[in-house]
Amino acid sequence: MLLFLARRLIQGLLVMLVISFISFAIQDNLGDPLREMVGQSVSEAERQQLRDELGLNDPFLVQYGRFMAKAVQGDLGTSYFFKEPALDVILGKLPATLELVFGATLLIIVLSIPAGVYCAIHPQSWFSKAILGWSILGISIPVFLTAILLIYVFSIELGWLPSYGRGEVDLIFGSWESGFFNKDGLLHLVLPCISLASIMLPLFIRLIRSEMVEALHTEYVKFAKAKGLKLTRIYYLHALKNTMLPVITVGGVQIGTMVAYTILTESVFQWPGMGFMFLEAVNRVDAPLIVAYLIVVGAIFVIVNTLVDLIYGLINPTVRLAGKSA
Repeated sequence: MLLFLARRLIQGLLVMLVISFISFAIQDNLGDPLREMVGQSVSEAERQQLRDELGLNDPFLVQYGRFMAKAVQGDLGTSYFFKEPALDVILGKLPATLELVFGATLLIIVLSIPAGVYCAIHPQSWFSKAILGWSILGISIPVFLTAILLIYVFSIELGWLPSYGRGEVDLIFGSWESGFFNKDGLLHLVLPCISLASIMLPLFIRLIRSEMVEALHTEYVKFAKAKGLKLTRIYYLHALKNTMLPVITVGGVQIGTMVAYTILTESVFQWPGMGFMFLEAVNRVDAPLIVAYLIVVGAIFVIVNTLVDLIYGLINPTVRLAGKSA
């Protein structure tokens, strides 16, 4: 276990180094940040002086070295627009994004497991065919189109749910805000969470169904049936347990991917999270905030993948995380 953690730590540091280099390299192609900072009325001489003060005229490697020296101390730069440390701005938006991802993940878990298992156990039923047909349709529809359709039906036509914003939030764990603990916050969460889950839910239903069908044809399931065990015990204890191993691996990666997918969802619903902040930063050419966002999202991917590998090893003890067979 310790060897695995050491290896993953080294791999994670290398990945973060590559992400930081690429993120820092692309900021020069985003546009001139001085245009948003000082406007058009400032003379060219004053612009050049300001660029010298900000270090924008230094060679790339000099700028990157200066950035990394501060980054290891937790300083990812200062936002041009907010006039605050970029990391503080992102951490202020992080609870809203994680709340959205958490709600979508709950929907995926609650709906995909029973639907996938049912489709595997009853492959010829009309309900199974309807679920699989819907899953193909769900994969094909973009997230933003699903979001717009949900707003039109449930907000405009029916008037049941709010169409934008985060709603009322409560303070938990100090300064951490959440809308899960009051009615208004929950109502504002429904449509964004459904929209975000819509792209992943069909994938998980089909993955669970596929893995479950494969598990039902294994020798240990046939032996369990021959011993006379109850079918419910065979399906939901023996077969489902082995079905979930690859699902957990894929699920961890997809949960990290949902953090990136929130950009579209937050944009449509005006959700005040990291994704919406990132789009605004791109429009304002707020390079430090863009670079910090990419690094934070990369760190989330690395952390989630490491946790998934740890959970996989705990569920399946025959797998040695250090790479040796049991």
